[in-house]
Amino acid sequence: MPRTLDDVARAAAAADRGLATLATTRADGTVQLTMVNAGVLAHPVTGRRVVGLVALGGTRKLTHLRERPRASLMWRHGWDWVTVEGTVELAGPDDPLPGLDGAALPRLLRDVFTGAGGTHDDWDTYDRVMAEERRAAVLVSPTRIYGNPG
Repeated sequence: MPRTLDDVARAAAAADRGLATLATTRADGTVQLTMVNAGVLAHPVTGRRVVGLVALGGTRKLTHLRERPRASLMWRHGWDWVTVEGTVELAGPDDPLPGLDGAALPRLLRDVFTGAGGTHDDWDTYDRVMAEERRAAVLVSPTRIYGNPG
C-alpha cells in the first residue's frame, strides 16, 4: 500500500526510540541489515523532507553507502510497518555535503537525532562526542514508500 513521509514520521514516533532496520548493499550484492534510530527532517540544503539517521564514523554502513548510495529503512510498531527506499547523501567530517557549511554539521546532527525522537540534556557534550566519533548524517531521499494497510 502506498504510504507517505507523514506515515513514516508517525511510525518513527511510535517505534521504540525511532528504531528502524537499515538495509545497505555490500560490494558482492548481498544485503547488510543493522538497527538505527531514524526519523523525518528537512534536508539541510534543499528543505525537502528526508529520512535521516546518524552513523558512527568508520562503520561498514558508511562504507557501503559511499560506494552504493541507496538504502532502505523499515520501522514497525506491532503489526504496522512502513518502509522507505531511496537515494543517500552523507554529511560528516569525512563526507562534506555540497551546499552545507562544515560549521552547520553539529546542528544537522542534532536535527537528525531529534527527528528520530532523541533528546539530550547537554548539547555541547553531544556535539563533542559526535565530532570525536566522526559521526555522519545519512539523508535518504525517498523514491518509494510502502507498508501494510495499518
